[in-house]
Amino acid sequence: MKDASSNSAAKKAAGEAAAELVRNGMVVGLGTGSTVAWTIKRLGERVREEDLDFCGVPTSFQAEQLAIESNIRLTSLNQHPVLDLAIDGADQVDINLMVIKGGGAAHTREKVVSCSAKWFVIVADQSKFVERLTWPVPVEVIPIAFRLTGRRLEELGGKPVLRQGLRKDGPVITDNGNFVMDVDFGTIEDPRSLAAKISLIPGVVEHGIFDNLDELYLARAGGMERIKRALR
Repeated sequence: MKDASSNSAAKKAAGEAAAELVRNGMVVGLGTGSTVAWTIKRLGERVREEDLDFCGVPTSFQAEQLAIESNIRLTSLNQHPVLDLAIDGADQVDINLMVIKGGGAAHTREKVVSCSAKWFVIVADQSKFVERLTWPVPVEVIPIAFRLTGRRLEELGGKPVLRQGLRKDGPVITDNGNFVMDVDFGTIEDPRSLAAKISLIPGVVEHGIFDNLDELYLARAGGMERIKRALR
């Protein structure tokens, strides 16, 4: 229970710290997940307490609903194709700031939003920070192609599993109407090379390997650490 409580406190600390990056007039990508939820809640507090005036672009239905509850003004990428900032969570981040996302099945929209931003920030607790990525890579695929995609992912050395829904029969359906395959590649020595190979597979909409992180807000037991990418 103590570990769970400490982890929750770390997520809250990282999420709320990143919320302080937002300034008046900004357009900000709002990510999905338990850590960035604290960012959105803190931004809602700043709207009420400081009259903070900014627009958010949510990456999922979940993020959109939380932003609405927090009285955050929303917009879209069609209206604002270039964002000032995007803030999101992660499943894993390695020491080279390569990221795996997609535990919430929103990684396609999250990648589009993050690549539209001038500055991309991940908020995470120290349990997500690793030397090498080992988390199964989420791959969004169009339903008609999931068997072909699965075979091709196996040829790359992966072990794909079609993600199943909870409290429903059948697979998880993304906000885009597609399936998600979680692919175990073991320890990923070269994430960029693997990402490029996955992207070439017919039927793949998007995968969960992100190489565009600018800064990591990492909540450690001893306090907050900000880690910036040395070179893009």
